Amino acid sequence: MARLSLDFAARRRHHALMKLILSTHNVTLTKAIEEHVLDKLDKLERLDKRAIDVRVTLEHDHTRVRERQFSCSIRLAVRGPDLFAEDREIDLYAAIDLVVKKIEQQIRKRQNKYKARKHKVAARSKQTRQEEAI
Repeated sequence: MARLSLDFAARRRHHALMKLILSTHNVTLTKAIEEHVLDKLDKLERLDKRAIDVRVTLEHDHTRVRERQFSCSIRLAVRGPDLFAEDREIDLYAAIDLVVKKIEQQIRKRQNKYKARKHKVAARSKQTRQEEAI
């Protein structure tokens, strides 16, 4: 098991720091794979700037069916419950792409819930002000 811990602040354009822990099992971590993961995580970071750290695990399981040999899992630590997604594919890059897509959907869902809750409170206060004016 290879474990690589990076703090890729040099790639960032803003001041927030998100810690990256990249683990591999039966996968040789090449520069191309690392760059692909970092590019995808930059996209996630733009969606949620309050992310604390992210754990990416890349695995290759020889015993599985060929179409499900490569797996990628991402755990994104944020305030509140962590976000987690995992996927298995025939290609490692495809697995990474699908997991990032799942995490993006979770981030958007979480933000939409927050916005809906905020607007719900504002709508109630507006309604009470209007009733008081009558």
